Amino acid sequence: MKNKLVMKEDRMTKIIAHSLLTILSACCLIPFMIILGSSFESQSQIMTTGYTIIPKSFTLDAYKAIFSNPTRLVDAYKITIITSIAMTLLGLFLQTTYGYVLSRRDYPYRKFLSFFAFFTMLFNGGLVPSYILISQWLGMKDSILALIIPGAAGAWYIMMLKSFFMDIPFELIESAKLDGAKEMFIYWKIVLPLSKPAIACIALFILFGSWNAWYPSLLYIEDESKVQLQYLLMSVMRNIEFLNSEEAVQLGVNSAQVSPPTLNARMAMCVLATGPIVMVFPFFQKYFVKGIAVGSVKG
Repeated sequence: MKNKLVMKEDRMTKIIAHSLLTILSACCLIPFMIILGSSFESQSQIMTTGYTIIPKSFTLDAYKAIFSNPTRLVDAYKITIITSIAMTLLGLFLQTTYGYVLSRRDYPYRKFLSFFAFFTMLFNGGLVPSYILISQWLGMKDSILALIIPGAAGAWYIMMLKSFFMDIPFELIESAKLDGAKEMFIYWKIVLPLSKPAIACIALFILFGSWNAWYPSLLYIEDESKVQLQYLLMSVMRNIEFLNSEEAVQLGVNSAQVSPPTLNARMAMCVLATGPIVMVFPFFQKYFVKGIAVGSVKG
């Protein structure tokens, strides 16, 4: 009798938990469906009935406005993909090596290097010194290196990886050293395979950050063929809003007083900006749940 009651309580607990997770998933999914549906809705219909999942008057005006110059959009996609992959790989190498060194109890300078990384989280040189350093001293003005190198090493991620690496038994490293293993072998063949959840989680954060970046293009890039996707979409949106303004009519830029798509263009830009990166997430999903707890590991 008692076992039946326990089984019944377990079944009810599962039903409640699954119901809550279903509702939560729907709350996360519905906004994306609204964005996708509204990107195909006409401007006038959105102003009349608001945003919707299923478009009542299907149109491609928003996408036509964004793809008015497809060459620039393709170039922006290329630059964004290249910089995102390069920053992710470079960032993982720098942050895992730095974090691994800090996690080694037998390394004499780990306290100083920990403080050095932590200090950069509290203070920075500011915008003007950073701009002078990157554009003039390092000579990366109008170069895609300016979109990769400055943001490759994040102190916060280094500290998270340090905490995760410290959770690896030090006796495992000592036994490998007794067997004659070199430091690079220990790092590459022992530490990294045991840290896949943390590395995948950090890689996902770096990739998202690089993909969504637009400020470096604004600061360091003058050649329009080298700008990132987010900056290009922001520029297109700004041009559309200008054409809808009274100033454009007064200047004769929009003398016909034709209203370019604005509301649905915002949704279309969200689709173009987030679509590719959303497809990458499933490859990291099996590590993400474990890696999300990296920052809570005691270290």
